[in-house]
Amino acid sequence: MTPLTALTTVVIVLSSQAPGSAAPDFTLKTLAGDSATLSHFQGRPVFVNFWATWCKPCRAEMEEIASAYRAHVNEGLQVFAIDLTDQERKLNDVRKFVDELQMPFPVLLDEKGRVRKRYALRGVPTSVFIDARGVVRLVNPGPITSETIQRGLAEILPAR
Repeated sequence: MTPLTALTTVVIVLSSQAPGSAAPDFTLKTLAGDSATLSHFQGRPVFVNFWATWCKPCRAEMEEIASAYRAHVNEGLQVFAIDLTDQERKLNDVRKFVDELQMPFPVLLDEKGRVRKRYALRGVPTSVFIDARGVVRLVNPGPITSETIQRGLAEILPAR
């Protein structure tokens, strides 16, 4: 194992649930006023992205995430964009961000920071790829590239 591989492994374990472990369940209110529960999506691949309006890399990566969602929604992919609402100035900033970027998937509000804490987040953005059995397959702390999105999707989408 190279020093970089060791460091990457440590960062992944510290930033969220370790790959191979069960994804912590959660129920959050959506920006639309409904609620969403992760375990209700058992049987479907789920891509969770933690973000905030004040996070410039979050804004930059959202178009890639939306594109991946549109490309794979017919394969059952579910994307949850979890806003760190407890760290926002006002909810209107979240609405504006979502409208500007035309986010096509549910936006969940972590109003008390509970989900952020359950996933042991160290920063945003952070992306978590969860397979249909509810197992974490890939964690990407920090900005995500289209290559890493494709790698994560390859881990959770059904084989073609």
